[in-house]
Amino acid sequence: MTDDGTTTAAATGTLGYEQARDELIEVVRRLEAGGTTLEESLALWERGEELAKVCRHWLEGARARLDAALARPEEDAEPGGGAA
Repeated sequence: MTDDGTTTAAATGTLGYEQARDELIEVVRRLEAGGTTLEESLALWERGEELAKVCRHWLEGARARLDAALARPEEDAEPGGGAA
C-alpha cells in the first residue's frame, strides 16, 4: 500500500462491485491472518473502508433501480407497454 490516498480514491471510484468485493475479501483475509506491521494493518483497514463504501454505493444503486422498477404500474412493465 504505497498510495498517498488520492490515487487510491481515484482508483476506487472506477471499481465495479465484484472487483471491490473481491479486493475487500482479500483485505479482510490479510488482516485476519496477522503478521503485518501496525502501519500495514492501518493501511489495509483504510483500504477496506474505501472498498466497503464502493460496495455500499453499488448496492444502494441496485436497490434504487429495483425499487423504481417495482413502483412502475404493471402495464408499463409488460412487453409493448400494454398498448395495442
